[in-house]
Amino acid sequence: MAGSKETIKEYGFKPNKALGQNFLVDADAIKAIVSAAAEPGLPVLEIGPGLGALTEPLTETGLRVTAVELDGALADYLKERLGDKAEVIHADFLKTDLMSVSEAFGGGFVCAGNLPYYITSPILLKLVTSPAPIKRMVMMMQSEAADRFFARPGDKNYGPLTVMSGYLFDISRLLTLSPSSYYPAPDVGSTVLVFDQKGLSLPKGFEKLLRASFAMRRKTLANNLLSLGLTRPEAEAALRESGLDPSVRAEALGADAFLRLSGILEGRL
Repeated sequence: MAGSKETIKEYGFKPNKALGQNFLVDADAIKAIVSAAAEPGLPVLEIGPGLGALTEPLTETGLRVTAVELDGALADYLKERLGDKAEVIHADFLKTDLMSVSEAFGGGFVCAGNLPYYITSPILLKLVTSPAPIKRMVMMMQSEAADRFFARPGDKNYGPLTVMSGYLFDISRLLTLSPSSYYPAPDVGSTVLVFDQKGLSLPKGFEKLLRASFAMRRKTLANNLLSLGLTRPEAEAALRESGLDPSVRAEALGADAFLRLSGILEGRL
């Protein structure tokens, strides 16, 4: 099976710690993830396919599969193993143009991946803020990172990514995986999340507003809004117009409050 310890030994691969390589070897988990990612008629973009534990069974569904792999040796291995069953691109996913991917696919698509722990947030931020028509995402990540997507206002891990992802997607837990599901085994457990698009889009400047609002978490929202070029009277007036107390902190607000505020500040974002 692709991704097994035997394959790693056979081809002499050495998992690269710097790239966060922990290969999925749990057959039941692979089956469940592939089932969740295989939406009829929707091509799949896989992030970090590694040894193809998900890639190969995804191709067996008959769906079009494109996999983006940063490690050149692994990309070459997958190209040889899969042939024309999947397109394997040797590239940094964070530099991949998702709109070009969508154009190549001819429309909407599904994303799947076993995300390296050290760049989980940048990858998910890229996906969540992309205008590309991503219909579903099935993502493996460190369980602590997964918890962020269920954080509520006031929680310490509540922030811009939580707000934007919750606004755009219905998010659910598919699986919880122990370190033994991977080789080499990581030090922590993992969770697989499913993100289903709600059919919404982020208002213009919404990400910019959230970044400014959460920039200094212990400051009031009125103070943080000054970084957008507003004067204090302008910031306080915008907050009052939104029905908010100028002394409120960003971490106390839900998506609806930020949506109202972004509408009022639309010309300044």
